[in-house]
Amino acid sequence: MARRHLLDLQSLTGAEIERLLDLAESFEDISLRAVKKVPALRGRTICLLFLEASTRTRASFELAAKRLSADTLSVSGSASSVEKGETLLDTARNLAAYRPDVIVLRHKASGAPHLLAAHVDASIVNAGDGAHEHPTQGLLDLLTIRRHCRRIAGLKVAIIGDIAHSRVARSDIAGLSRLGAEVVVCGPPTMLPTGIETLGCTATSSREEAVADADVVMMLRIQKERAAEELFPSDREYAAAYGLDPQVLRAAKPDCLVMHPGPVNRGVELHPDVADGPRSVILEQVSTGLAVRMAALYHCAGGELPA
Repeated sequence: MARRHLLDLQSLTGAEIERLLDLAESFEDISLRAVKKVPALRGRTICLLFLEASTRTRASFELAAKRLSADTLSVSGSASSVEKGETLLDTARNLAAYRPDVIVLRHKASGAPHLLAAHVDASIVNAGDGAHEHPTQGLLDLLTIRRHCRRIAGLKVAIIGDIAHSRVARSDIAGLSRLGAEVVVCGPPTMLPTGIETLGCTATSSREEAVADADVVMMLRIQKERAAEELFPSDREYAAAYGLDPQVLRAAKPDCLVMHPGPVNRGVELHPDVADGPRSVILEQVSTGLAVRMAALYHCAGGELPA
C-alpha cells in the first residue's frame, strides 16, 4: 500500500478534515457495544513510540489499536535505548525492522514525526511533537464541537492560555479555520507568539474580548516544562487575569461549550465550578479521542475514507 501519514492539520484541506471526522463518527458506536472490538486491522501491527510523558493520548491510541484488533508494540522513553544515547532515527529504524504498519510517535522535538516519515518505511501518526502540532487532539476537538453545535463554520472559538508553547492551539487553529470558524487566541503578551495571525486567527491579550459572544472557549494549560523562564508573576495573578470562572463565562453565549485538552490545573486556567459545570465537555473530549484515534490508525494502515 502507499504509505499514509497524519503529521499535522495545517497541510490538510477542509474536505480531508471533514472526511476524517466522518470516519471517526462511524467508529463511535463501537465503544457502546457489549463486545468492543472489530476486525478492521486484524493482522496489522501498530508501534507506539512515546518518548514524552502522556496519559490520555497514549492510553487512547493503545485502546484504539486493540479495538480495531491490531497487534501493538509499546515503547516509552525511559525504557528505550534513547536513554543510552541512541538517536531517534536509529531507534525508529530498529523498530521498523519488525515491519510495523504504523508508528505513532510522541516527541519533545518539533518536526520529529516528519523526520521519521521521510526515512522509515511505515506510516507515521503524530501524537504530539514539541510546540508544533497535535493533529488527533485537533480532530477530537473539532468532532466534539461539531456534535454539539451541528456545524463549525461561522462559530466564534476562543483559545485562551499558553499559545506560544501549545501544539494543541496550532492544530485547533488550523482545523477550525479550514472549516470556517472565527478563531480568537488570547494570553499574556509573553505567551502570544509574533505572527500567530498568519495561521488563520486573530490575537488579543484581553480575556474579556476573547470570551465575548463566544460559542466555544478552549482553555489551555500553562506548559512550564517548555518555557525557559517564568512568563508571568504567579499562578494566582495568572488566574485573576486569564483564568475562566463563572463570572467571566457570562460574557459568552448562553450555550457556550467549555473545553480543555487536559491535564487541567484547577484554580489556575479553570475554576472548578466551570470545569465541572454543565457547559464543560472535557470528559467528552477524552471519549471522543478514542474514536478519532481509531480513525487515524485505520486510515494510515490502509483503510478508506468516506467519499
